[in-house]
Amino acid sequence: MNTQPENSNKTSEACYHCGGDLVEDSPYEAELGGAPRYFCCAGCMAIAQTIHGQGLDAFYARRIPLGGKPEGLDHLGDQVPEHLLAYDDSVLLDRFTRPSAQYPSEIETTLRLEKIRCAACVWLNEQHLKRLPGVKDVQINYVTQRAIVRFDPQQVQLSRLLHAVEQIGYEAWPFEPSMSAGIAKKERRQLLMRLGVAMLGMMQVMMYAWPTYTDAQDLLAEHALLLDWTSWALTVPVVFYSAGPMFIAAWHSIKSFPKTGMLGMDVPVTLAIALAFIAGTISLVFGVGESYFDSITMFVAFLLGARYLELLARQDAQGGAEALAKQLPATCERLEQYPAEESKTVAVVRCQVGDVLRISPGELVPVDGVLIAGVANLNEALLTGESRSVAKNIGDALYAGSHNIESPILMRVTAVGQGTRIAGIASLLDKALEAKPHMVGLAEKWAGYFVVFLMMAAGLTAVAWYFLDPVRAWETAVAVLVASCPCALSLATPAAMAAAQGAITKLGLLVVRGHVMETLAKATDLVLDKTGTLTTGHPELKQVLNIRAGVTENDVLAIALAMEIGQKHPLALAIIDAAQKKKISPAKLSEPTVSELGKGLKSGQYQLGSRQWLSVGAIDVPLEHQQSSLVYLRDEEGLLAVFALLDSPREGAKELIQAAQHRGIHVHLLSGDDAKTVAWWANYFSIDQHRGGALPEDKFSYIEELQSKGATIWAVGDGVNDAPFLAKADVSVAVGNGAPLAQAGADAVLTTESLRPLSQALQLADKTKIIMRQNLIWAFVYNVVAIPIAMMGWVNPWIAGIGMSISSLAVTLNAWRLRKVSSLS
Repeated sequence: MNTQPENSNKTSEACYHCGGDLVEDSPYEAELGGAPRYFCCAGCMAIAQTIHGQGLDAFYARRIPLGGKPEGLDHLGDQVPEHLLAYDDSVLLDRFTRPSAQYPSEIETTLRLEKIRCAACVWLNEQHLKRLPGVKDVQINYVTQRAIVRFDPQQVQLSRLLHAVEQIGYEAWPFEPSMSAGIAKKERRQLLMRLGVAMLGMMQVMMYAWPTYTDAQDLLAEHALLLDWTSWALTVPVVFYSAGPMFIAAWHSIKSFPKTGMLGMDVPVTLAIALAFIAGTISLVFGVGESYFDSITMFVAFLLGARYLELLARQDAQGGAEALAKQLPATCERLEQYPAEESKTVAVVRCQVGDVLRISPGELVPVDGVLIAGVANLNEALLTGESRSVAKNIGDALYAGSHNIESPILMRVTAVGQGTRIAGIASLLDKALEAKPHMVGLAEKWAGYFVVFLMMAAGLTAVAWYFLDPVRAWETAVAVLVASCPCALSLATPAAMAAAQGAITKLGLLVVRGHVMETLAKATDLVLDKTGTLTTGHPELKQVLNIRAGVTENDVLAIALAMEIGQKHPLALAIIDAAQKKKISPAKLSEPTVSELGKGLKSGQYQLGSRQWLSVGAIDVPLEHQQSSLVYLRDEEGLLAVFALLDSPREGAKELIQAAQHRGIHVHLLSGDDAKTVAWWANYFSIDQHRGGALPEDKFSYIEELQSKGATIWAVGDGVNDAPFLAKADVSVAVGNGAPLAQAGADAVLTTESLRPLSQALQLADKTKIIMRQNLIWAFVYNVVAIPIAMMGWVNPWIAGIGMSISSLAVTLNAWRLRKVSSLS
């Protein structure tokens, strides 16, 4: 008896969303509209769930019925298919896109690509998308199989981007980290099945070929013929099933060649397989020449084996954003009528800003918010890498991914989905992996041209051998096609960069731009800010100095408090904290407070900031405050008071400076603090070159001057006044608890309280440079040696196939060594 609801789509064996064929035992199932629905992939399921969740079910009732997703490209004209148009809905557009940080009128989206095989595939997709009107920039990373596309939504729609990728034979959908685990599992399973068929075919064919190698003279002709035909039959599924995706990819690459001038690595591979299979079949039918079935099955098996290991390494390297997403809970407890205690368990995707959630002990905070009831003790290791718990009081910010350790708490939601801090971290990881260092771009470009050169070499080899020994012409040409390894060339640098970025992320340094490791290895000068960078950024007010006669300490603290309210600089927070501890109320100011970037604050007759900006004379600082930061307060009559604030050195600061100096990097300390204070800290850290009283423009000019002398600058800072010099530096790091403006201009963001990840990044940059050089040298030397040997006819196709697989695997495994962060001291 059939118990399946009659309005389910399982009986049609078609995807509920796009109409494509369902795989057997499809894992993609969801209950929508009161009935189970089945999907061909995670992307279709995510879209359908969103459409139903937003009450847009009418889309499925009104659309043109889908008759299945066709395999060919005949349906891919200029008309965008119905199943892609749903992405242009405003709800889905908000979910899968984000505003561009640098270009307000443009938006960005991250796409997951399928059927990307090599650097030529990457180049083809980038160039094809860039030709669309409204597309401003495209960055595709081979390792992650993802693309970041920046475009103008007024000129081009998201559905058009997806359709453009389909037009050249690939597949794309908006990337969602929470759905990628199922996609990765499906990709591994499919490749493993094809590898299994190839391995079984190879073993059986080799078994039937063995008698012809060991005892061919005593083998009866009819027995030999039976073995050959059996080998042919076993080779057919290996060629058409196991190697099938390679043929499809090669065909698309050939069709695109007139526009791109580049060929993918699947072209020579499949051409070799096809030539060998055709030659072997002709030999078998006419009883003339050699059959190559053992070589074909062995080549395909070894090639797929290498690709499977490469896939594992690639998925391991791209897992940063997915790992963050998988940590978050899928459901939460929402108070429906707060302050009433009644609650309901709802999906996290249903949460909205303003909702009140209850977080029980042992649970993870699912979204960003503020604490409104209870005292929280949270572990924020997922966000910061620090294992120490953090106490939170009423009004303090709570971040998705934090672990509630002790007691139940209530929070009010302030951000959900892509607006949360953890989503921002995931976005940084994605951007880092998609951004291409200069060396990676060059390798990808030349790998595509190399394939064209290889095809010409194989053709010339076939012609030459036709005149020398026609019987060996086919075999030698096939060996040339098989022996070469363009994939090793295209993998050499991106595999190393992805592995290095994955390793340093585990340590607490989020790489935003892909050139960080490459530039870090070339740095000649390290320029450091002091407050909040070399120090913890949590100073305390130790003493109020030089108070004007007739004015009390409470008076000047009240004025400073009134001016500092709303400021986020560590020194401002220290003054606010000191005043609040004394229960001092802010003074009434005659005019609003105005902030002067990197200088201080002004309100009417009062100015609060550095001595240089206030134009006041130096004071005699007591010995115990030589290392303190000094903040000056004055009015129209002159100096009112000086606040001495003491900070402590940040963990790992000395280690970073010593590591840089050991590598011959010149270290500089720039700070807006008083020159005497900066000199004291420079002496403490053994820094020879330092400057105090540096305004933002001074820091910028300082770096500009160093660069004019040929220096490669690595800058580290945290404050708003650090943003210009971070942007000017060749490579920059913003301390994670610093100002958002500083982080926006930085190439990497430090998420831990310790600076140790920066000294470890130096080590990793050196190792990455070595690994990349090793991979490129190996790929170059292998091809320089292997191709001439194959052209001379000194290797059989199956031996050439083993060499090609080993070459590709060698660069992947060599890059994989960078993932071992335990090797970094």
